[in-house]
Amino acid sequence: MDDVTRSIQTVTNDFPFPGYIEAAPRSHRETARTVLRYVPRGGRILDFAAGPLDKTAVLQELGYRCSAYDDLSDPWHTAGDNRQQILDYAARIGIDYTIAPEALPEGPFDMVMAHDILEHLHESPRALLAELLGRVTDGGWLFITVPNAVNLRKRIAVLRGATNLPNFASYFWFEGQWRGHIREYVRDDLANLAELMGLDVAELRGTHHLAHHLSTPVRLPYVAVTRWFDGLRDTWLLVARKRPGWDPAPAPTPEVAEELRRIYSPYWGL
Repeated sequence: MDDVTRSIQTVTNDFPFPGYIEAAPRSHRETARTVLRYVPRGGRILDFAAGPLDKTAVLQELGYRCSAYDDLSDPWHTAGDNRQQILDYAARIGIDYTIAPEALPEGPFDMVMAHDILEHLHESPRALLAELLGRVTDGGWLFITVPNAVNLRKRIAVLRGATNLPNFASYFWFEGQWRGHIREYVRDDLANLAELMGLDVAELRGTHHLAHHLSTPVRLPYVAVTRWFDGLRDTWLLVARKRPGWDPAPAPTPEVAEELRRIYSPYWGL
């Protein structure tokens, strides 16, 4: 048994929500192995929107010094004593957990992770990523995963006249501000994001982090078909390096400003 598998098993045995990690073992393995490629053990990692700490705890078990940040306000977080269980678990395994709207931990961090969060933002990710990257050391890393807006299942759904968006009833009955997906991403979006944020891309590829939601008769052929076409997989994974002397772009380039003007002109194409 390798270190990653052993760490996942250790966390699974102690995790306060039985079945949670077992439902998506691939995403936990891949997250841990990706971090190991870029950050030596003992490095500092901030997991933004860490949720119940399932991935963070595996990294802590592998020897990283982890901090976590979240508002813990999803419906399941606030059900019963789930939020307190998460915070108690963090304290027990030595992870510093900050709850929004408190300020982000100061760092500096060797890597900041933002898994399955950018698609939920109601605003541009620019300001958030600039704040997160400001806490990363020069030469440190940003590690992002987002759902693929054009994975195979969604393409087939649209061709059938169905929606590629979440089930409408779940949106209709949601109380308060919608916390589901606002804008999902394609490969070019993430490549453009890295360029606009002044980052050097180390990895940008499709993977499967969500296929466990499919039934076995659907999942197996889906994974097989997409084996050779990562643009059809369910998730995009981006690891990008913060350049020495990095500074967030203070304003859009003239080309981007012109495109914004064109898009929001009262007459299309002007």
